[in-house]
Amino acid sequence: MSILRPIVAAVAGVLTLPIAGAALSHEFWIAPEKYQVELGGSLQADLKNGQRFKGFRLPYLTQDIDRFDIRTPAGVVPYVGRLGDTPALQLDDPAPGLTVLLHETQPDSLTYDTWEEFAEFARDKGFANVEARHTARGLPRNGFSEIYTRHAKSLVAVGDGAGQDQPEGLLVEFVALKNPYIDNLDDGLPVRLYYQTAHRPDAQIEVFERTATGDVTITKLKTNADGIAVIPVSRGNSYLLDAVMLEPRDPASGTGAVWATHWAALTFAVPN
Repeated sequence: MSILRPIVAAVAGVLTLPIAGAALSHEFWIAPEKYQVELGGSLQADLKNGQRFKGFRLPYLTQDIDRFDIRTPAGVVPYVGRLGDTPALQLDDPAPGLTVLLHETQPDSLTYDTWEEFAEFARDKGFANVEARHTARGLPRNGFSEIYTRHAKSLVAVGDGAGQDQPEGLLVEFVALKNPYIDNLDDGLPVRLYYQTAHRPDAQIEVFERTATGDVTITKLKTNADGIAVIPVSRGNSYLLDAVMLEPRDPASGTGAVWATHWAALTFAVPN
């Protein structure tokens, strides 16, 4: 699907394309410059939107941000950047341990001109029964709107990278049940998918695996009854996990949207 949102924002006199200008079928993620940062170093990370784990960089734009936090072993602190910053996150001398970057966007919406555009997107994201659900609600097959939000997380090791991921209260969220930087991952990395505080069973996860040479492969997995999936991983590679939740929305709720999608993303790397 190639629906583009023609929204641009001026930052310091330069036109830039924010989150709202990205194609809905594209993933949104946090992309650290380095997944392993030495003590006393600098942690920098882009917000990215694209496909196949390749995308364009998004600047720090306050109007697009609902939440931007950093968790270190000492606790959670809000991150405040400067308007237009690229990379969007720039942090000197981060605290040692496992650092978790958290980002949630403000809601945005788009309108589908044709049924095929929506159906193609929904099927790709694991909702094979979307036509039956749409028809049962008596909804039109074109000219309907959707509201969407993005909920991204990234795991970065500072120093030894010691620590453990945990639920952080994102609307939809991946939680790594092992630390990819210090734990044994011979049997894979188990992750749990949440919607609010509930586990998401039988949910599709897209796994984007990138090698050191830049080659990307994509696989699709399903969570089990407890919302858990085990991600096969290889040393030296980096990963983007993506999962979408599709839920009905009452068009009388104020936005006019008839569907809502909430996108969860997790990025991390596995050391050599």
